[in-house]
Amino acid sequence: MTSNDEEKIRKAFASKDWNDIKASDSWMIFKIMGEFVEGFEKMSRIGPCVSVFGSARTKPENKYYKLAEEISFKLVREGYGVITGGGPGIMEAGNKGAKAGGGKSVGLNIVLPFEQSHNTFIDNDKLISFDYFFVRKTIFLKYSQGFIALPGGFGTLDELFEAITLVQTNKIAHFPIVLVGREYWEGMMAWIKSTMLAEEKNISPEDLDLFHVVDTADEAVRVITDFYAKYLLKPNF
Repeated sequence: MTSNDEEKIRKAFASKDWNDIKASDSWMIFKIMGEFVEGFEKMSRIGPCVSVFGSARTKPENKYYKLAEEISFKLVREGYGVITGGGPGIMEAGNKGAKAGGGKSVGLNIVLPFEQSHNTFIDNDKLISFDYFFVRKTIFLKYSQGFIALPGGFGTLDELFEAITLVQTNKIAHFPIVLVGREYWEGMMAWIKSTMLAEEKNISPEDLDLFHVVDTADEAVRVITDFYAKYLLKPNF
């Protein structure tokens, strides 16, 4: 634990009077509101998009980086914009593919003390930076017509399961959710089926139909396009 961590813990337990609480919380509320307003204003003009997310640590020579780039290129060729978390790794690959395909390349960047600065493949007028993860996640979910998850860490799982949960509980429409890379996801899928479903019944069998697991760029894009073809919808809807 660092001294900075200790300081944060001490502050959480420190006694505060009403004026301290009011001043601190009021400033935070206005900052949160400002991030929501900027996000809503910019994203409301974007049009149909698909979120592509995965690890910030993935290198350009990695097969999943190349796969994210190919998926995004093919998505914009189908008329969709691409939204990423705006950083390096899989996010950079998504924006790079969208830019190469001549489509909209959106970056919702999170300000972190390490690891993340926005990549150079985001359209100049489509970069938004956030301090709060939950605000950023709300914008992701509100303005995406589909979600494609490539291999990643805790942040990727957070975004993936948030999307699945909101679809499962009908808080958002049943947008397509795609996991790319069977080899990477098969351990998690086995645990979901053998433990979450079979032993504890914490999910229903039909919940497994809320997402698709694929291996190729064509399969990933086809899930998106086939879903909207059922409703005779195209990206210019």
